[in-house]
Amino acid sequence: MKKNKEYKYEEPAQDVLDAVKKAAVEGRLDCPRAWAIARQLNVPVPVVGRAADLLGIKIKNCALGCF
Repeated sequence: MKKNKEYKYEEPAQDVLDAVKKAAVEGRLDCPRAWAIARQLNVPVPVVGRAADLLGIKIKNCALGCF
């Protein structure tokens, strides 16, 4: 399955970028933590993924292929 880089959601706000950056370890963020950030900040999961992309952070351990 080819990943589509066209985002249908808003660009991440600064609080989302800050949370992703803070949660990342060595430039990586695990999938369950990304989902938790989305729930905590009440944003769609793809917005967290977009924040990670913008920050150059890789999502790891993704069981569903969401990232």
